[in-house]
Amino acid sequence: MQKNVNYRKENMIEYIKGEIAEITPAMAVIDCNGVGYGLNISLNTYSAIQNQPNAKLYVYEAIREDAYVLYGFATKQERELFLLLISVSGIGGNTARMILSALSPTELCGVISSGNDKLLKTVKGIGLKTAQRIIVDLKDKIAASGMETVSSEMFATAAYSEIHEEAVAALTMLGFAQAPSQKVVTAILKEEPDAAVEKVIKLALKRL
Repeated sequence: MQKNVNYRKENMIEYIKGEIAEITPAMAVIDCNGVGYGLNISLNTYSAIQNQPNAKLYVYEAIREDAYVLYGFATKQERELFLLLISVSGIGGNTARMILSALSPTELCGVISSGNDKLLKTVKGIGLKTAQRIIVDLKDKIAASGMETVSSEMFATAAYSEIHEEAVAALTMLGFAQAPSQKVVTAILKEEPDAAVEKVIKLALKRL
């Protein structure tokens, strides 16, 4: 975690605010006083800014010998979670962004707080050992940060985990991509936490 503490002290760019010149689900180009800044973004940030003419993105600068990469976040909370994720051994910027694309900041806090490694390992590129490492390393830090929310109670239930996993598995078998399937199923279970897996799948098919 020392790496991230140093970053916060030496951070040159806190945020970039300006017109959205270009945007895709993975990248946003923000025109700030005639300079176009390309920032890697998550699906959560993309959803938050895609229909806006302007955006303010909080920045993380990944500076290496061979590259200078900017990551942009719609909220400070998402950036804080990104910093926590990359402090875990084996988690780089792209993997952290993948996790934040599959789960909203609130959902991720709930998954980590409740120790739900089954749900976390449904994220592309995250195996069971990595999911468990994330939970072990970050559970106390999430609690200490104050980002833990009551939503963790929902993720703690075995029934929720099982239905979520079965629904996502069924949708991926039907040919839908895992990340959007997971996002839709999570949204449905938020709206109807007592829905049976068959109903969740049927509702998801209408939204995908």
